[in-house]
Amino acid sequence: MRILLVCTGNTCRSPLAEVLLRRALQEEQLDGVTVESAGTGAFGGEPASEGSYLVALENGLDLAAHRARVATRGMVAEADLVLAMARGHLRKLDLLGAGEKAHLIGDYAKSDGDHEVADPVGGPIEGYRATYVQLEGMTREVAKRVAQEVRGDRR
Repeated sequence: MRILLVCTGNTCRSPLAEVLLRRALQEEQLDGVTVESAGTGAFGGEPASEGSYLVALENGLDLAAHRARVATRGMVAEADLVLAMARGHLRKLDLLGAGEKAHLIGDYAKSDGDHEVADPVGGPIEGYRATYVQLEGMTREVAKRVAQEVRGDRR
């Protein structure tokens, strides 16, 4: 299974979601799932934002090797599941042919509260921390749902 996480610049939200989802899938002891991220308006090759990088480090995750990628029709076609951070990303993903495999991450996670993830770019570190907390909860729920679907159990 291949999961693509999408935000705008692929430097703040989707890189955090990528490392968090990988960790959550490991906790679910689920192998064979590839997790990647990209941005609808990314400048290819950019590193993770300083805020996301620092918040990841605070929580034992490493974004040092992350480089932004532009979401392409090919990436979307290869993905089995595409999770967007905001509704605007869904519209762009639809233009890339995502169709019914694209979802708002909060909808797919069936999370409480806002199903969109606010963009902390350029704001204070507290905004990045809030984004991290929101994504941590959402990615745990996504991992549980993916594990159920891959294993075929509906506990």
